Amino acid sequence: MDFSFAGLHAQARFQKFAVGLRGSLESHGHRWVEDPETASLVVNFFESDDIKPFRRRAQAVFLVGVSAIDTPFTAPIPQGYPLLVRSLSNLMLTMAPGDSADPDLHFMTPEQGHYVVDGSHGEKEYFERVYKRIEPLATSRLVINNLFEPDLPEELHNGNATTDSISRAGQELAKLDLLPAPFPMDEVLEERDVKHLKRLFGIGGLSYGNLSARHDEKTFWMSASGVDKSNLREIGRDILLVTDYDEERNAMLLSVPPDVEPRRVSVDAIEHWMVYREHPDVGAILHVHAWMHEIRSTEFNYPCGTYELGVAVAGIIREAEDPSRAVVGLKNHGLTITGRSLDEIFERVDGKLLRVVPMS
Repeated sequence: MDFSFAGLHAQARFQKFAVGLRGSLESHGHRWVEDPETASLVVNFFESDDIKPFRRRAQAVFLVGVSAIDTPFTAPIPQGYPLLVRSLSNLMLTMAPGDSADPDLHFMTPEQGHYVVDGSHGEKEYFERVYKRIEPLATSRLVINNLFEPDLPEELHNGNATTDSISRAGQELAKLDLLPAPFPMDEVLEERDVKHLKRLFGIGGLSYGNLSARHDEKTFWMSASGVDKSNLREIGRDILLVTDYDEERNAMLLSVPPDVEPRRVSVDAIEHWMVYREHPDVGAILHVHAWMHEIRSTEFNYPCGTYELGVAVAGIIREAEDPSRAVVGLKNHGLTITGRSLDEIFERVDGKLLRVVPMS
């Protein structure tokens, strides 16, 4: 992946870190480009009291924010999260004073993940640890483009029993209190920060999680991105039929009614597509921002909507005792649960879901 820097990377307080990070990325095979507009990974350096976002032109560009504070980093959400949101970043790195030559580095993710790389390990080890946290962004490929064909058969324009099951499952998520944002955004962030968050990460009210159910051997119904999952009604806008993945164009293919302006399908469609194609017995898939005890999880915190996350999840399901009834943890994010139906999934997880996702 090509990478570049933007913002204040040549400024004295950031220069040493910028040089070390560039060297680490290059040592792992990533190619430096001078123009950040041509890069797939952009590291944007800015002052914490004067945030200047790098406004990417393409959706498939990952953005890492880097800033610094002069006081101890003691409260991740109020200190780190607004920096992530206001800089439009996928990952936020905040440099804070520590006891070593290299500053302590606090990482924040959109899912509230908070990790620390302290400066006590020596420069080489320090930047190797930094790279390991950035690696999922630096090695991932987003699959978020949609290609719509207005060819949905007329008898499906109002849905069927399968789409009805998706609607019921969305209502069940609301009853379990798993849909609202995991923390009160309006109490922590300024209004403009909330708007940035909703636009960048697709958070629109009760939009967390997604649901899908098999239609036939090769296609499946899935909830749309950024919609209220407790009120899934309209075909083509709230629930869409995914027909295939076009690798050449790196896009999901969808069949929609000709008279509907469709919404994009959930970003996790590529992951669900992989699972349905490999496992004919899987009839439904549920993704929630929750956790369960004693489950296997992905090794890396790959971003949602990436091909690599789909491969990682599909690999764990493949090795499960019963792939049609598997539970996979998405590191620092949530769960992907397979089942014969959505109703069967909810019966299996009843009373077992933990609302707080552990971070590591």
